[in-house]
Amino acid sequence: QVQLVESGGGLVQAGGSLRLSCKAAGSYFSINAMGWYRQAPGKQRELVANNIRGDRTNYADSVKGRFTISRDNAKNTVDLQMNSLKPEDTAVYYCHAVIRRYSNESPRDYWGQGTQVTVSS
Repeated sequence: QVQLVESGGGLVQAGGSLRLSCKAAGSYFSINAMGWYRQAPGKQRELVANNIRGDRTNYADSVKGRFTISRDNAKNTVDLQMNSLKPEDTAVYYCHAVIRRYSNESPRDYWGQGTQVTVSS
């Protein structure tokens, strides 16, 4: 059983910082990608940042220069440091991972339960 366990999030004033953490728990063969998505009310879920195979990193244009993703392959964790937060960053943030449970199985998408981030103006 694979589970993504999230922590962090909460309420912060505009200009403040928050840190989200996610750990891939359980038994699996490999992790291809880990990252964070978010979904604001009435909007589609969107990519915030992710790390592919531990070396390639992608960011949404709206968070470049403010958010930093860090992945620890040894601990199977991914963190998202969010600085200079804006009210438009308010959303439910979801940890995402592409995980291969067994060597002969295709990778699958896994999602965390989501954590609320609210930025007040």
